[in-house]
Amino acid sequence: MTSTFLADKRSGPGTDLPPPESVRARGRGRRRVLHWLTAVGFQLPALVLFIGMVLLPMLFALYAAFFRWGGFGMPSDYVGTDNFTALFDNPIFLGDLWRCLVLVLLSLVLQLPFALAMAVLLNQKLRGRAIYRMLFFAPYVLSEAITGVLFSMVFAPDDGLADHVLGAVGLGGLGGLWFADPSYVMATLFLVMTWKYFGFHMMLYLAGLQSIPRELTEAALIDGASAWQRFRNVTLPLLAPTLRISVFLSVIGAIQLFDLVWVITQGGPDHHSETMAVTMFQYGFKRYQVGYASAISVVMFGICLVFALAYQRFVLRRDLEGATTTMRGDGK
Repeated sequence: MTSTFLADKRSGPGTDLPPPESVRARGRGRRRVLHWLTAVGFQLPALVLFIGMVLLPMLFALYAAFFRWGGFGMPSDYVGTDNFTALFDNPIFLGDLWRCLVLVLLSLVLQLPFALAMAVLLNQKLRGRAIYRMLFFAPYVLSEAITGVLFSMVFAPDDGLADHVLGAVGLGGLGGLWFADPSYVMATLFLVMTWKYFGFHMMLYLAGLQSIPRELTEAALIDGASAWQRFRNVTLPLLAPTLRISVFLSVIGAIQLFDLVWVITQGGPDHHSETMAVTMFQYGFKRYQVGYASAISVVMFGICLVFALAYQRFVLRRDLEGATTTMRGDGK
């Protein structure tokens, strides 16, 4: 009778005991493993592509930079750091570094402020502003090869559209050898770069401007702030994260510039428009000095990496705080 009473008590309502802690721990462990397997399953294709198309070529380029190698067979003529020593004794490469710095400064001082001004203008209530936005963004959609061919014809000596327009308005003396004159080739290239890329930065700024609550600018207007004061004290600080990303993309793009220069000038005249990427291509695929070209690629990568890490550490730090999430088991 006692055993029957105990059995009825164990099976009665409200008397179910919770599962032991070991059972709950095994359940959390299975869910955690399932979460990680799901994440790995989604990331594995991209990871395979990244390793095969990015990481392994980068490591091989670093390896080849220590060899005198023509690109055929496996590198065997080890020269240590001679490629890097020769690189920084090469006036062409030193000129590439200087031209890269000039392009970066011109982009930050002229191209980005121009894009910001156009974004502020097109953020106003203007008739046909959607058409203007489309027209200004359209050059960015064109490939660099098409842009290069187009402006090679526009700035063709004597017969180009630029010379004909200047001649029509009585300024024919300003025309000339746009891409063939060492004194003007970089300025002309930067003009083409601005036409090609400013629309991209303009659209970035427009997106940032449209995310700013109108109540803030309206409150500043009620307080008597002028248009410049509203822009400086309200719009610009709230647009700062977008500006920082735009600056980062502009600098990295200037360091890696290749397509436009190669299609238009191939680095000429006499290396006066050459960039690091063009020099790397010339040595690697024209002169078959692949080890030396690999050294150039390593230096380019090092410059980009140092800039990216420093920029993230000192400029983007506030934007990235709290933006990183980690996957944890929730125990449910």
